[in-house]
Amino acid sequence: MSVLNAAARAVIDSGRLAHLVTVNPDGSPQVSIVWVGFDGEEIVSGHMADRQKLRNVRRDSRVVLSIETGEVNSMGLGEYLVITGHGRVTEGDAAGLLQRLAHVYLGPDVTFPPGTDHPPGLILRITAEHVGGVGPWATD
Repeated sequence: MSVLNAAARAVIDSGRLAHLVTVNPDGSPQVSIVWVGFDGEEIVSGHMADRQKLRNVRRDSRVVLSIETGEVNSMGLGEYLVITGHGRVTEGDAAGLLQRLAHVYLGPDVTFPPGTDHPPGLILRITAEHVGGVGPWATD
């Protein structure tokens, strides 16, 4: 059973940029901005090339996602979603995933990535294990 309720899933599907935190080899945090969506119960992001965040996940699968919603609750606090979990990197249709996410992040008529002859790319797949932050998804 997923730890993500409908409100958390709506934030992930909203087109808000996600801050992805991974662990560098020296133990320091590495933060990247990524587009996110779903593949079943997994949170996914597409990558056309291997980057430090993906190398980090292969070595240490712990990840954190943080997404601001732009909403303010009744106490005046800005709502945000924080997801901790584990990631895994798979090879495959990153361009197809990026195109699907581009419709959410950039608009329905956008073609992204540009061109047609794309390498397989990489997909980061995150299994959510804990949800926090400020909003109707928070469990702490």
